[in-house]
Amino acid sequence: MATETDTDVDTDTSPDTGTGIRADAARPRAQRPRADALRNRERIVSAAREMFVESGPEVPLDEIARRAGVGNATLYRHFPDRTELVRHVVVSVMSRAADRARAAIAEEADPFDALRRFVHAAADERIGALCPMLADGFDKEHPELLAERERLEGAVDSLMRRARRAGRLRDDVAVGDLLVALSQLTRPLPGSACMNFDQFVHRHLQLFLDGLEAPARSALPGTPATWEGLRRES
Repeated sequence: MATETDTDVDTDTSPDTGTGIRADAARPRAQRPRADALRNRERIVSAAREMFVESGPEVPLDEIARRAGVGNATLYRHFPDRTELVRHVVVSVMSRAADRARAAIAEEADPFDALRRFVHAAADERIGALCPMLADGFDKEHPELLAERERLEGAVDSLMRRARRAGRLRDDVAVGDLLVALSQLTRPLPGSACMNFDQFVHRHLQLFLDGLEAPARSALPGTPATWEGLRRES
């Protein structure tokens, strides 16, 4: 159980100069979150991500606080309302997925192996939880969200371009195809009784990845899904 604190920032303990003014008072200093406050924040976001996947974004905040091991007051101190918590979860998922993509590019010599590694890693990051959270009333143009989305898009674009240039990825698929399939294959229905869903995720993702490899075994109907097209429909 995390320890509750009355404040989430370090306090100024600079010595008094004898004049009633602290030695560093003339120097502006940004307040830094306390280490335990940062840990609590991370625990809340992690618990929220898990519970949004399991039960949807309307899960009671009290239950999220309970799973995170913090009190309700701590949760509301970090996230005054559900909308702000949802946004931070979305940003966290995007950020972690982008980091996984960049790591795959840097560490895998074979471009398709890098793509495969990212897809499985993104499933572990619960990227499939994003779609149900992007509901009406969610600020999809928030600067923090736009920045992380751009970083994720760039990383996935790079993965797919590299695999395509190497002749390992079929030419008739686009980034949107990958993200739609990844979302659908990694997200159980909210409240589903299928408690063992996770055991099938990586198995089915591997079947999907086999279908992405070149040479293509069949022609795909329709047109490739692009980032722009997905954003217009969202």
